[in-house]
Amino acid sequence: MVAIIDYNAGNLKSVEKALRFIGEESIITGDYHEILCADKVILPGVGAFGSAMEQIKRLELHKAIEEVTEKGTPFLGICLGLQLLFDGSEESEGVEGLHILPGAIKKIQGEPGMKIPHVGWNSLEIKPGATLFQGIPNGAYVYYVHSYYLEAKDPEIVTATTQYGVNIHGSVEKGNVFACQFHPEKSSTVGLSLLKNFAGLKGECAVC
Repeated sequence: MVAIIDYNAGNLKSVEKALRFIGEESIITGDYHEILCADKVILPGVGAFGSAMEQIKRLELHKAIEEVTEKGTPFLGICLGLQLLFDGSEESEGVEGLHILPGAIKKIQGEPGMKIPHVGWNSLEIKPGATLFQGIPNGAYVYYVHSYYLEAKDPEIVTATTQYGVNIHGSVEKGNVFACQFHPEKSSTVGLSLLKNFAGLKGECAVC
């Protein structure tokens, strides 16, 4: 069972639909116990960094996220869900992120003729051996919707990058924690393959 964390940030149903398509059972939940007992956990999301963190703290979901990531449950952040895992964002100065991974979220500085937000399909430069990209060819295209991007403090955790005026850290991996700035649930067969790889991960057995 995959728990999709509900903190009123949208994009939940599309993730649920993609998981159903690949035959994976999931539940959309904000319940601490259900999140803790899940085999895998996904933190999706669209919207503003500050208001998202406010909701997570209000619902005390940060405690569940910290616990499942610490105990080894496979965890995937998507889009805003990736950004929230890091230290903070230029979108919401002074608001602290979850500090699960080290790094900062910065605003894409557009060049002449470059559209911001960054919306559309872009190719990935994939790090060889990256867990979620097994069977996915280098240069594969994925779908982005964002105005802010990750600059990870530790380049070793970066598993895929995209060029869009800046070098966007499009995906990261550290232990049982994975995240991608793009939307796998909207990235056709490439995204579904990534979700299948995530669904196939083994984590610590939940005792509930």
